[in-house]
Parts: sequence; C-alpha cells; structure tokens
Amino acid sequence: MFSAGTGSVAAAAKPARETNFESREKTRFPAFGSHEKHELIFCLALFAATLLFYNPITHDGFVLLDDVPYILSNPPVKAGLTWSTVKWAFTTFHAGYWHPLTWLSHALDCQLFGLSPAGHHYVSLLFHATNAMLLFLVLDEATALAWPSLMVAAIFALHPLNVESVAWAAERKNVLSMFFFLLAVLVYGRYARRGGTWRYVAVNACFILGMMAKPQIITLPFVLLLWDYWPLKRTFAEDSRFVQNYSNGDGKRGQLQADDEQRVAPRSSMFLLLEKVPLFAIVLAASVLTFIAQRSAGAVHTLGEFSLKVRLENALVSYAKYLRMLVWPRHLAPLYPHPGNGIPVWEVAVSAVVLLLLTGIALGWRERRYLAVGWLWFLGVLVPMIGIVQVGEQAMADRFVYIPMIGILIALVWAVWDIAEGHAAAKIWIAVPAAMIIFALGALTHHQLRYWTNGETLWRYTLSVTEANYMADDDLAMVLDKEGRVEEAIPEFIRAESLHPYPLPQVLNMGMYLQRHGHVQDAMKMYEKVANKADDARLRSMGWSQLGAANVELQNYEQSTVSYEKALEMNPRNAAALIGSALLAERSGDSEQAIVQLRRSAGIEANDMTLLLLADALDRAGHSDAAQTARQSAEKISTDISQARQRADNAESFFGLMTAGPVR
Repeated sequence: MFSAGTGSVAAAAKPARETNFESREKTRFPAFGSHEKHELIFCLALFAATLLFYNPITHDGFVLLDDVPYILSNPPVKAGLTWSTVKWAFTTFHAGYWHPLTWLSHALDCQLFGLSPAGHHYVSLLFHATNAMLLFLVLDEATALAWPSLMVAAIFALHPLNVESVAWAAERKNVLSMFFFLLAVLVYGRYARRGGTWRYVAVNACFILGMMAKPQIITLPFVLLLWDYWPLKRTFAEDSRFVQNYSNGDGKRGQLQADDEQRVAPRSSMFLLLEKVPLFAIVLAASVLTFIAQRSAGAVHTLGEFSLKVRLENALVSYAKYLRMLVWPRHLAPLYPHPGNGIPVWEVAVSAVVLLLLTGIALGWRERRYLAVGWLWFLGVLVPMIGIVQVGEQAMADRFVYIPMIGILIALVWAVWDIAEGHAAAKIWIAVPAAMIIFALGALTHHQLRYWTNGETLWRYTLSVTEANYMADDDLAMVLDKEGRVEEAIPEFIRAESLHPYPLPQVLNMGMYLQRHGHVQDAMKMYEKVANKADDARLRSMGWSQLGAANVELQNYEQSTVSYEKALEMNPRNAAALIGSALLAERSGDSEQAIVQLRRSAGIEANDMTLLLLADALDRAGHSDAAQTARQSAEKISTDISQARQRADNAESFFGLMTAGPVR
C-alpha cells in the first residue's frame, strides 16, 4: 500500500554508504570497532545490569489484589495452555480487559511453574530486560547516536518507577505490550528508510499483538507521527542551507554524509497521516472493545461520580507528580487514592503553570526537535491513563508511566548530550555523573523490590507512604483475612470503609463478615447504612433482614420482629426475612403463624433446610402427617440431607428453639 523507499536518490547514495561506513561507525563508537559488535556488547550489558539489580524479585511473592483474578483464582489460566484456555482467552472480558496474549502468557507460566511466584516474576523481568535492549536499538538505529541511546535505555531499565510493572505478577500485560510497542517502532524505522509492504504489515501486526496484551499502547500512531518529525525527519525537512551540516534535529554537528542525508525520504503531512489509517482503524476497534470490557466489569466511572472538573484537576496534578517522581522517585506506591474534590487550588495552579512552562520551552526551541517529541510523547501517551476517562479508584499509578517516561528521558538525555556536543572534556565529565545516576537508580530499584516480598509487607509500606489510602487498608485486610488473622483484618476493613464507603452491596457483605466473626455491633452499623440508604427496595429489605438476625443474636427479640416486618414490607418475597419472622413467631408460641411464613418461604425458595424447618414447625403444632410430607420433600430435593438437618438445627438454636435432632 505504502512505500517509504528513498528511490533513485537513495540508490545513488548507496556507494557513499559503503565508502563511508567505517568513518560513520567511528563517529558513533569513537573508541571501538564495528557497530554490530558493540551494539551486542551494550545490549548484553543492559540485560545483565537489569537482571543484577532486579535479582531480589526471585524472593517476591504474589500480593493479592489483581494477582487473585488474574492467576490465583483463575481456573482457565491455572489449567495451563490448553485449547479450552486459548478459546477462553480470546472470548473473555474477565477482569475488565480483552487481552488474550496476556492470559496466554499467564497460562504458560502456570504450565511451566505452577503457582510458584518466582517463575512468574522472572518471566516479567526477562521481558523488562528485553524491552530495555529494544529501546536502545530503536534509539540507536534512528539517531545514529549510541551513547545517549544507551543512557536512555539504562535509566529506563533501572528506574524504580518501573518496579511495579515488573514485580507485580498481574502487570505482565504492561511489559508484554511494551515489547510489541517497541518492536513496532523499530520495524517502522526500517520501513521509513527502506520501504516495503511487508515491513508496513509487520508494524500493524506488532501493534495488534501489543493491543492484545494491553490497550495502553493505543497511542502508537501518535508516537509514530512524532517519530516522523524526529529522529526520522520524514516531515518538515531542513532547507538546503542545512544540508551542509550533519544533524539529527539537534543542532549542527560536523559534515553530513550522503547516506545519512538520504536515509529517509521526506513526506508530506497528508501522506504520513494517510499512511497510518490502518493503525487508526486498529485504535478504533480496540477502543470499542476496551470500553465494552471495562463497562462490563463496572470499572468506568460516570460524570456523576467524578465530574469533568475533578478529572481535569487530577490530570494536571498527576502530570506534575509523575514528573516529580521521575526526577525524585521517593514514596512510590502501588496505589494512590483519588482525592476527588480534595485537591487544593494552589496545587492545581502550580501544576498548570509548570506544564505550560515546559510546553513553551519544548515547542519554542524548534531547532532541538527532540524536546518537542519527548514532551509530547510524555503528554500524549499518558492521555488514556491520566483519568479523563476514570477507570478504577486510583488517581494515578506508577505502572501508567512505563511507556510515557521514555519521552522525558529522550528530551533530558539528548539535551545534556547537545550541551556537551563539540566539547570533548564536557563529554568526559558527563560520563561520571551519568554512571552515578544509573547506579543510584539501580540501588533504589533494588531497595524498592523488598517491599514486594508479600502482600502484608507491600500494603503496610503503602500505608506508611500515603495518606487516607482506603484501597491499601482494604487490600491489607484481605491479605490478613486470607491468612486467618481475622481480628487484625477487621480494623483494616472498618478503617477502609470509614475513609471511602464501599458500595452498599459490599457494605452488606462486610456486615455479615463482621457478624460471622463476633463483631455484632459493628455489623449492625453496616446493616443500618444499607437499610436506610439503599435505593433498591430489595437491597434495603436485605439490610433490615440482616439487622433482624443481629438483634436475635443480641436477644433483642422485639427489635428483631420490627426489623423483619420492615424487611417484608419492602420485599414480601424476602425468604430470609420470612424464615426469621417464622422462627420468632414460633418462639413466642404462635406455631400457626410460623407455619404460614415457612410455607411462603418454601414457595419462594424451596430448599431442603426450609422444608425441614417447616416439618419441625408442623410437628410441634401436632400436624404429623403434613410434617412427614414436608420432610420427604426435603429428602427428595436434597443433595446432603444430613448437612441440611444440621443447618436447620443451627437456625432453630440461634432463635432459641429446641432442635429436632437427627433426621427421622
């Protein structure tokens, strides 16, 4: 469809490429020999350094949260790479995403390592180390400048902001999608230089595969347009006066060789846009799929929950905070709670001023194209994750900046390289601080990994570095509950609910959890909230019904009767309320009323326990034949009549009635 070959001019330049190859490689690697040899050395050094500083990851475990639905409680994934799992991966919206490659990646891990976290983590680390090498190759091939390319890749590899993407097993989608994103950019650079339909098809194929891992790379067409501007310079080519000097859009740097001048043919803006129409078609399809998937999981918030004003304010502040964390990576956490309307005006204003100032610098310094490209890369790639479309409860997340941070690194590193350009002493002086920065970042990453040892360590650390973090309280509570440490979990659950009230169905579940573990008074507060605040009549009825059960446990029988009556007013078909009111009636001596209510309940929900309770009530009222019929019906539909008998006895004992004993 499209061809970006350089045509006859490129052909004419070919002898120059062959003639000048050696001198060009000496410019790129002034202290070394062949280009391929030292590309390999740099790649291996990047890979080894990444594995070295990330070595503690082998001791990290699963941290719950998304690890549960993604791996630990996901039967298709745990089954490994079966045909059934493959079909499931391509047809499910589980966890609010359509990302079949991610599911297949996790399934392969389970097949190879089972549920041993070390294997899962190390595969993610290998992807991250590979991404660092790919980033170096992308930049080196596009700019012909190895050292700044290496610096960008090394900072990316070892920056602690990326720990979350690597150490969190459920974030495999992040490193996997980045892998295909970088492959797409690498192939695109070769397509821009040499043309070829198959290279163009390969770019689109890599994009599709990346989107099948995580739709965060949806901005790839935007990135490729920036890449056309710099370093490929397919658009806004310099005028003829500039041809006398070698430049990557970074200022004048010595003699331009014919092969470098013509390695990419200039194209019109319209051509470059039309060239990417297939990519934008992929974006459209993926956007629809992603929206449907996230809506199906209830992850997309409405404007009623987060107003447009709140979203824009949070976006401005988040951009500024991401910049701060890139420069000063302190108090990093897996979850940052959304402040809602709580962002101070001054913070929004300062963030806006900083962003406007940096935008002015980047766009105003036109001869240094990398500044505009790096800055717009950062701003643009973050758009889907910045909260304009609010997905989830977080204000921001370290994992969201995994790809966007590359733009800032390009702008900063190339700016420093430009300043040092032409001054040999300056290059020597920047080498030492550059090495120190990389080592310091690696040390911080090594330190940050210790917080990912297990769920309790991670969430307690998160609570220590963030304020009013109800999500961390909730996650810590779930970890403690899973370990059977209920009395430690309950205060965390209650604190989380007090900071940010759960949805009312979850409040009801929390009340039942508290009551089940002996915290009846705390449970009643949850039930009262549901009974008084729920819009749905059936949910309010359930709140009153559970309040009735809590009052029975406290032997407040009069209050319990009132609660059950209110429950039945709101929903006459509330089977639990019918049973509760029946057992209370029987306790007060009104057997006939108890029989009426139990028959109504059995008519709504004919289960073995309800029929056994009815049989007991009929027996106590002297209706032995009817009791025998009810008992036979229970035995007929029951899968475990002994267990049903035990549950019926427990219910009768709870309401202070004599139990019927063994099944007759």
